[in-house]
Order: sequence, then structure tokens, then C-alpha cells
Amino acid sequence: MRDCLNHRRGFDRVLMTVAATFLTVSAGSALAQDQARSSAAELAIEAAIPRPEPANVPPPTASDIKLDSTATVQDAPKDAAKEPIKEPVKAEAAPAPEKVETKPSDVATTPAADAPKSETAKTEPANSEPAKSESTKSEPAKSEPAKADTATATPAAPAAPAAAAPAAEPVKAASNVPAADQPVADKLKDMIGAKTSRYFDRKNERAAVEKFYGARDYAPVWTQGGSLSAAAKGVIARLKDAASDGLNPADYPVPDFAAATSPDALAEAELKLTASMFDYARQAQSGRMHWSQVSADILYPEHPVDPNEVLAKVTTAADASAALDSYNPPQKLYKELKAKLAQLRGQGEGPVVEITDGPALRYTPARGKKQAEIVVEDPRVPQLRAKLGITENANDDHYDATVAEAVRKFQDGAEIKVTGVLDAATVKALNSPKRDKQIDTVLVNMERWRWLPRDLGVPSLGDAYVILNIPDYTLKVMQRGQQVWTTRVVTGKPGQHATPLLTETMKYITVNPTWNVPPSIVYGEYLPALQQDPTVLQRMGLKLEQNRDGSVHISQPPGEANALGRIRFNFPNKFLVYQHDTPDKNLFARDERAFSHGCMRVQYPDQYASVLLNITMPNEKYTPERIRSMYGSGEIDLKFPTPIPVNITYQTAFVDDGGKLQFRKDVYGRDATMINILRNGRGKDLENVVAHSQPSYSRPPTTLPNGVAFANNGGGFGSSGPNFFERLFGAPTPPPAPIGRRPQRVFTR
Repeated sequence: MRDCLNHRRGFDRVLMTVAATFLTVSAGSALAQDQARSSAAELAIEAAIPRPEPANVPPPTASDIKLDSTATVQDAPKDAAKEPIKEPVKAEAAPAPEKVETKPSDVATTPAADAPKSETAKTEPANSEPAKSESTKSEPAKSEPAKADTATATPAAPAAPAAAAPAAEPVKAASNVPAADQPVADKLKDMIGAKTSRYFDRKNERAAVEKFYGARDYAPVWTQGGSLSAAAKGVIARLKDAASDGLNPADYPVPDFAAATSPDALAEAELKLTASMFDYARQAQSGRMHWSQVSADILYPEHPVDPNEVLAKVTTAADASAALDSYNPPQKLYKELKAKLAQLRGQGEGPVVEITDGPALRYTPARGKKQAEIVVEDPRVPQLRAKLGITENANDDHYDATVAEAVRKFQDGAEIKVTGVLDAATVKALNSPKRDKQIDTVLVNMERWRWLPRDLGVPSLGDAYVILNIPDYTLKVMQRGQQVWTTRVVTGKPGQHATPLLTETMKYITVNPTWNVPPSIVYGEYLPALQQDPTVLQRMGLKLEQNRDGSVHISQPPGEANALGRIRFNFPNKFLVYQHDTPDKNLFARDERAFSHGCMRVQYPDQYASVLLNITMPNEKYTPERIRSMYGSGEIDLKFPTPIPVNITYQTAFVDDGGKLQFRKDVYGRDATMINILRNGRGKDLENVVAHSQPSYSRPPTTLPNGVAFANNGGGFGSSGPNFFERLFGAPTPPPAPIGRRPQRVFTR
């Protein structure tokens, strides 16, 4: 009996041993699979890789071979409590959740959420989520193994919500920044976020930089892998050549990219070059100084650059240098001055040229058969050819007829005796400070071209416009790039009656105009004259009106003796100036014609009127004779369907139709003022707007002396009547002055 019991006990031990061994192997296999997938990086990679659709037949699981071992454990509950096989039985609890019907796709996505867990959670990433899913979807049998399994998965549960955020990382778009530029991009991002004010003074430039670099993930645009890009080379070349456009290269410093070897240095150089590019584009287009810095009698329309447009245009252009150069004035007269500037500097396309001292060089032409042509040779002649801009036979050292003629032209322009001989005086003039003065004059004239509108004319009329040059006392009508008509003019006297510089549009012509005397003349000249002679206005044919409020208005009716002549050309402006005819024609014969109170007198107004009317109304066929037939005693307004721009300029240096550089007297001292401002070196402060006082159209009450004849125009209401601007141009109110552009004084005829 004992033997049987022993035999049965031995048999049970064998069965328990086999079962325990099988369970140990199964648990070890499952644990090995879990450990193989416990790497967070591998789980993230697996989650990011699309998986194919699983087959309809699920893969084999541990439950497929679990029946016998479970039965064995239930058959020997008493012995199992005594044997050390209890630990392998507890290990069985891990595969228990596999009994739940779970989709293969759920199993595949679960590790991705658990991948970023802590090291303690990584030990069983595959088991924790299925256990959680089982507890929420269905209530399992409340056996001890199931409870043990739930207890095992509980510590990993709090980490699941935290793992949701890192799970989105694989979905993030990859950076477009090349790996070699990423360190620089990182530095740029830091600098642009916190330090842009160190490099960019203007708010709109800072905003443009943030937008531009942010859109490209802060990748540098001027370097690629630490080397200069083609765009950077073009921009740097243009900045270094700024002097050719009358600008100062020192105002646009170029950072040393060669010395920038670290990401910090490259990022700083990137922003510095961008800042210099902005400065160049802005000053090339609008000027180094704002026109209000020079005088109160200047008013041109603003045309600032857009930093966003500058960045987009220059960085995407096939030729960045040309794109940046396009911000300089496009007008032909500006480009001609630029070419003459190079000649004055003796640069041409090369370095500065200075003529050395030496014997006088003379060219003697042939005189029939008795005297042959005499051409001398000298090593200085190639330098002289370069200095005078002679490109033909540039290296020829013969002082021939071409060189002699160029010397004659230079002597004529330099106001020295014209001989065609390269003597000591001519060499000194070529290298003397006088040339510097001419260079300064050209520079300030190029600067004034930047103030003018880029489009001087109106496209619908073939780019027609009027341009008047005060120092040259000439007016030209231009259309389709060609001069249509020109005439002499008389301009304002220097001082408070100087003709203002402006751009406005001519809207109509008045035939037989009434002269409404400007307040400056009324209160500055005529009223004081009345104190001396109460009849002076009557003898001049002027009409005086006094309103109920005591204000005075003086006018002259239309007629042959009218101060405005027979025609007035109206382009309403706050300076109260216009162009007009005059009964005094003798002043047009003089070379210098600055005699008016600010308005511009035209020599041949009937021709001028017909030219303008034929541009705006070509089908009407106006002629000077037709205009003169309208002369009479009543005002006639001829309105333009399309207004014509009028540009009043101050060109003391210009190139004439023959290609010669001409200089004119600085009659208003504008050149001297601008040269002095530029030499003071106030930098970007010169771009600031200077506020000036607004013009006044009021007429203060006046006590007239006894014996003055006047008409009561008060109407019994004490009204002062229409102001001077209203009487002159018919506008209900004066045109509003642009914000920050307030002239210091009123300019009148």
C-alpha cells in the first residue's frame, strides 16, 4: 500500500514537474518577446511605419497550448501549496489577458503610446495596456491570477496620459534646413526672437525679418554650409560699389564672412548684411536725407521701400546686384549724371586716376602740304584717356586729335583757357579740389533725383509730364521719353520768394484770369504802400475789398494789363504758386531770371496751352491762334480730362542734349546746404522728417487810411469771405498738408 502511494506520489511529481517546465518555457518565451520590444526608440519607429492590413486568421497565442497545464494545476491544489513551483504558476498570470479578443491593430498601436515610459514601465509594455483594456471592456473572472495581473499593470497606468504628447513627434514635418546650416538657423532663431533691435532700427524692417526667416525655418540666405551664396556675392558687390551711385559705401558695412567660423558669428553676419541691404535700398530710393531737412519750401510725394518686398526681390533674383541696383532712380537724366560722376572721379570702370606732372603736350594738326600733323608720345596719355573717359585706343600713348579735343572740352567746363594743350594748369585742374566741388555738385543733384517720383508722367497720356528746372530757367513738356516743347521761364527771387520744389498735377487752364493778390503781397507790400499813397491801388488798376470783420482782399480784373497776363496754368498746391503769362516780356532776354514772388512766368503761354490741351484732348485740335481768340474780359476755364503731372526741380548739374555736363549757379543755395548736411555725418538721422509751420490763409483785420477807395463785401453777416486759396483755385478748402510735412512759410507770386 505504501508502495502504491509512493508510486502515485512519484507519478504526480513527474506530472507537476513536466507542467512546471512547460509553463516556465512558455512564460520565458513571452517575456523574451516583451523584452525585445521594450526599447522606446524601436517602439516609436514601429509606430511610425505603416503596417499592412492583418490577415483574417489571428496569430497563435499562448492560450492555444494552455489547456493541459491549467487542468494539472487544478488537479493538485494541495500539493501545489507545498511545492516551490508556486512562482512559475504566478508567472502564468502574464499571458492571462490574451484570452480577451483583441484586434491585431490595437496590439500594434499600443506600444507606440507606451514607448516613452520610464524604465520601470518598459519592463512589460505589451502587457500593461491589454490588461487595462480588459478591465474596461468586460469583467473577467475574479480569480486570483486575474487580480495579480491587474495589480501588476496598475503602476504603468498613470504614465499613459503623459505618453500621449510625445506620441505626436513622429507626425511633425521635417525641417527644410540643410544639416550643415541647422546650427546657424538655431542661432538666427534666438537672435531674431530677442535681439533684432540691435541690427534693425525700424519696426517694419524687424517685422519683415521675422516673417522672412520664420517662413524658411530660420535657414540663412547669405550662406550655404558656411560659404557665401550667389545672392550674397551680388549684394556685397553692389554695397561696395555704392559710390558709383553717389552714395557712401561706409554707410553700408559688409560683415567679414571669412572670419565668421562659428554659428554665432555666421548668424550675426547674416543679420548685419540684411541690415546693410535694407539701408542701401531705402536710401537709394528715397535719399540719404529727407527733403524737409533742406528747406521748408520742398514737397515731394513719399515713396518708401517695403522691406518685405526688398527681401523677396533680392533673394530670389537671378542677379541680386542688379535687383538691389533697381532701387536707384530709373530716369535717363539720373543715369547720365552717374556716368559723368565716374568721369569726374577719373574712374570709368577702374580705380581713381591722377595725372602726374610732366612736359606740356600739344597736338598740331596738319596744314596743307607745308606742315604735317604733329603727334607727340607720352606715357601719361593712357592715364589722361582714362581720366577724360576716352575708351577708344585706351592704351595708346599718342597725344592725338581725339585726346586734344577732350582736353579742350574739359578746359571749357573747368573755366580755364581753352587751348587743347595739356599744360601744368590743366593737370592741376584735373587733379585739383575744384574737381571735388564739381563732384559734390553732381552728388547732391543725384540725391535730389531720389526725391522725385519714379514715374514722372501719367501712363494714359504716353507718360506725359511737365518738368521745370529752376537754376536753368527752362520748362519742358515731355511725352514718350522725348521733349515735345520747351520755353524760358522767370522764377522766384532768392529768399522768402523762392519758387518751391514740388510735384503736383495740372488740372485746368484759366484764360483771362483774375489776379487775387496773395496775402503776403497784400500785407507785406500793398497795405504799407497805401499808408504812403491812398490812391496807389486805383492807379495800378487793383480793386480793394474790406469785409465786415475788417479783413482785406485785393484783386485785379482780367485784361491786357493783368499781372498774370492772359493765361494761368493751375496745379493747386499749398504754396499757392502757379505758372502764368506776364505783360512784362523783357525779363526773358536775361540769362538769370529769378525775379518773381514765387510763381513761374512762361514766355510763350499760348503755345504752352495748346501743347498741353492737345495732349489731354487730342481730338480738339487746339492751336495758339485758337487760344488767343479766347482773350477777353471774362474768365474761361479749360479743364483737363486727365491731369498732367508738373515736376518743379532744382538741377544745378545736368547733361545736355549734346552729352555735355552742364553746371548752373546755385541760386537758392540748396547745393551748399545739402553738401554741408552730408559732411556733418549725422547718419540715419538725416532721414527723419523735419516739421515746419503750416501756411495760413487767414486775413487779419486791417485799418485802412482815409481816402482809400474800397467796396464793402461783408454782405451784412460779418463774414470774411472766401480765403485766398478758394479765390485762387476754387477749392472749398486748402489741400490737407501731409502729416509731418509742414512748410515754414507761405510762397506766393
